[in-house]
Amino acid sequence: MITQFERGNWERQVPLTDQTYSVPGRRRAKVPKSRTVEVTKLAIDAGFRHIDSAYSYNNEKEVGQAIRSKIEDGTVKREDVFYTSKLWLTFLRPELVRPALEKSLTNLQLDYVDLYIIHFPIALKPGEELFPEDEHGKLIFDTVDLCATWEAMEKCKDAGLAKSIGVSNFNRRQLEMILNKPGLKYKPVCNQVECHPYLNQSKLLDFCKSKDIVLVAYGALGTQRLKRWLAPNSPVLLEDPVLCAKAKKYKRTPALIALRYLLQRGVVVLAKSYNEKRIKENMQVFEFQLTSEDMKDLDGLNRNHRFLPLQIAVDHPEYPFADEY
Repeated sequence: MITQFERGNWERQVPLTDQTYSVPGRRRAKVPKSRTVEVTKLAIDAGFRHIDSAYSYNNEKEVGQAIRSKIEDGTVKREDVFYTSKLWLTFLRPELVRPALEKSLTNLQLDYVDLYIIHFPIALKPGEELFPEDEHGKLIFDTVDLCATWEAMEKCKDAGLAKSIGVSNFNRRQLEMILNKPGLKYKPVCNQVECHPYLNQSKLLDFCKSKDIVLVAYGALGTQRLKRWLAPNSPVLLEDPVLCAKAKKYKRTPALIALRYLLQRGVVVLAKSYNEKRIKENMQVFEFQLTSEDMKDLDGLNRNHRFLPLQIAVDHPEYPFADEY
């Protein structure tokens, strides 16, 4: 069972299929910040080494406190932990990129992040508000050259503030725009997107593999069902009869079947939980393997259903989910 994240894999673009990861404390979960420290420590103690958070989750101080605590007590060394942070939408102007990363590092009390990614290709008006709105309650968009944003990301890597850089929620067209940028110094090592049996992202996955870009899955279990973000009439993934039948066959939970399905496709999985029992249970994903027939059955569940369509930004010119993939 591999529990230590090998940083070099991101630089060499090697798909990671024998890892699993914890996202212990997203802002949207409305979990008390005191619990963020607790569950991050639990995840590290359980063997998780990739911790995924972001400036916008408003919990990096607590996550950093937990990481430093586990370093101080000898559980891990800094180089054992792979920490991912994200550049928020209000900081996409090139001159704001490094200050945004430095703000995250200050909150974390760390010298560097292992991976820094652009959270969305959608630029919003710079300022203190995460979601700046006009008097009618509509988001205030900004116009930014994403290639210039990427150049600023490259400078952060050169400065040693981020070991690797990538993107999130980019479609194929937007990825190609970065890849074809004149003078490209570093290509994105990953693209973090919603991915699960109901949205298996097969075309985007194939494209990313062809470009040696690692696909990272969030929402792997169908996401938390928060009304502000959830697409209308969304099904409950973990109640799917096919998924439940596979769980019964393997004597595992539907969640473990969903995670294993993604791992066997060469997708890096982010498994979010605040429950100690489930955090430990997620590590069982390495203890079994799905057959090729079962993988085909699970492929058949795809319905291109996006639980988190970010409808509030659908009018933005760089809204990524209007394209096929």
